[in-house]
Amino acid sequence: MAAFIFSLLPPFIIIIIIILYKTYNQPKKSKPPSGQMGLPWIGETIGFYRAQRRNQLYNDFFQPRIRKHGKVFKTRLMGSPTVVVNGASANKFFMSNEFKLVISSWPTSSVELMGKNSIMEKQGESHRCLRGIIASTLTPSGLQEMVPRMCDSIQKHLQKNWNHQDEISLHRSTKMVTFTIVLECLFGIRIEPELMFPVFEKVLEGVLAAPVNFPGTKFWRAKKARGEIEKVLVDEVRRKREAMESGREEEEEESRMLLSMLVAALIRGEITEEEAVDNVVLLVFAAHDTTSYAISMTFKMLNNHPNCHFRLMEEHEEIARTKKPGESLSIEDVKKMEYTWQVARETMRLFPPIFGSFRKATTDIEFEGFTIPRGWKVLWTAYGTHYDEEYFPDPMRFDPSRFADPVQAYSFIPFGGGPRLCAGYQLAKLNILVFVHYVVTQYNWSLIYPQEPIVMDPLPFPSKGMPIKISPRSHN
Repeated sequence: MAAFIFSLLPPFIIIIIIILYKTYNQPKKSKPPSGQMGLPWIGETIGFYRAQRRNQLYNDFFQPRIRKHGKVFKTRLMGSPTVVVNGASANKFFMSNEFKLVISSWPTSSVELMGKNSIMEKQGESHRCLRGIIASTLTPSGLQEMVPRMCDSIQKHLQKNWNHQDEISLHRSTKMVTFTIVLECLFGIRIEPELMFPVFEKVLEGVLAAPVNFPGTKFWRAKKARGEIEKVLVDEVRRKREAMESGREEEEEESRMLLSMLVAALIRGEITEEEAVDNVVLLVFAAHDTTSYAISMTFKMLNNHPNCHFRLMEEHEEIARTKKPGESLSIEDVKKMEYTWQVARETMRLFPPIFGSFRKATTDIEFEGFTIPRGWKVLWTAYGTHYDEEYFPDPMRFDPSRFADPVQAYSFIPFGGGPRLCAGYQLAKLNILVFVHYVVTQYNWSLIYPQEPIVMDPLPFPSKGMPIKISPRSHN
């Protein structure tokens, strides 16, 4: 009967029915996320950079697009179609699928200056090999040995640069001390920090600049400074290699530092000299600049929240009472700084040292009903998760108690996650806690500009250098 009725229908109606049937029964095709691609090639890069310089990436760039398009949206940045992803589930998906669906994708200028042979650019087995070497110095026993060295470096810095002063630039001071700690305590490299620090700073100025290697440009100046650093580090690597191959004995502690580990791998043929040098350069930058910003902002939050400062002081004074004059902290002392680490984590939630990181899709990716085409960039952002009420209610309020208990996985990502979780995470944690301890137990301090603006060029920093008034604490 159905066939008979169907045969009586006009041909054009039959054609329409067939088209509708096929359309309805075809598998649903995924679509790209919504968003604006902006101008050809340039896309929305200008707006992105303007917001970045004002340290308003979240308010002026990410948040308006999240409101309009959702947590996953498309744009075009620095010539590449890009999908910006936000939220714990997106962070987990893309970070845990490193090397499978996505690979690290940094701007050309960053790669040129940090090093093509650094862990930042390595994939697969090469990445695992280098990461294993770095991790071997940051084991529990390695960290235990590092604490006294770090205490010594910090106290020497404070005695030299803080004593007999009534005002100092906190941010510059923290950059100098973390720079020294990375070179001396992690690598075992003895270089005058006052001489090398300004050269490293010139390199940093160019890491997100246009890769135009023409005299007078930021990138040209950064490349020139990078060449100076490379000469010094090549000499250090070769000196260390010659000593190790000639059988000259190192001190046991020195043999467990990262430079010795890298050179040992070089002698075994596991890495090249270029890989050893590039990874020293990368880790100095990755550790010292982000850590110094985290320390500076921690002091800003303590200054602006006296109740938190009082509770933190109690924690450190109790630890100080157990130490003899001149006695260094131990790893067990650091473990007692639980509230201080809550304060530091809440600070890094509100003021992440990096806004996020770029990846590149190595295949078409299906995610939450969207398709991200092969070759597109993926940008995960710290702001888009740290400021999300789903994970942190009343997100703009400073509340260290958020971290009294574990937070949802991949909702707190100042150090990234997955296979590319910051290799120096534990070093940064030690640096923050030990530095805070010696400052709050030895000095009275206060910010001169409590509401000092934060700007970015290319990483965030206090616009005035965060000057503070200081005076020695009385220990009667």
